[in-house]
Amino acid sequence: MVKEQELVTALQTEADKESAFRELVSQYKERLYWQIRNMVLDHDDADDVLQNTFIKIFRNIDSFKGESKLHTWMYRIAANESLTFLTKKAKQNNISIDNLKDNAVRKLETDVYFEGDAIQLKFQKAIATLPERQRLIFTMKYFSDQTFEELSEILDTTVGGLKSTYHIAVKKITEYIKTTDETIL
Repeated sequence: MVKEQELVTALQTEADKESAFRELVSQYKERLYWQIRNMVLDHDDADDVLQNTFIKIFRNIDSFKGESKLHTWMYRIAANESLTFLTKKAKQNNISIDNLKDNAVRKLETDVYFEGDAIQLKFQKAIATLPERQRLIFTMKYFSDQTFEELSEILDTTVGGLKSTYHIAVKKITEYIKTTDETIL
């Protein structure tokens, strides 16, 4: 695995850019895919958003100043691309974001790439009920090994605000699961 600073230098050097980008994709595609997938839920949509994320990274790598870590910068792009995708898709289908989320959760039940059981499906439904910002923060914290400090950099917000939003999301998810099906607890 190439060190981050060496990778950035290679990405910003015209002669090494393409091979460095292949290395970057190799190192980060799975982690970014799952961050995106946890937001958009659908496998094909996640693939599209991941592709758009890497296109943006490739096009804008020369403007990366190193004020944050490379992976922080990429996660921010992936989060923004996910939110933009969801907003666009809702507008294209002339439905609300909430209806879009409900439709995505229903599709999970027949998604061949979703390997979860009934409890995991209920969990995804609970997450889908969260407002966008809470959902973003919850999925990024819960499904990754990132600290609140790292998320603070990615989302450009305070650690305290993140912790508060995360804990409110956890309470809402817990309440949803308790009130919709007592048998799974």
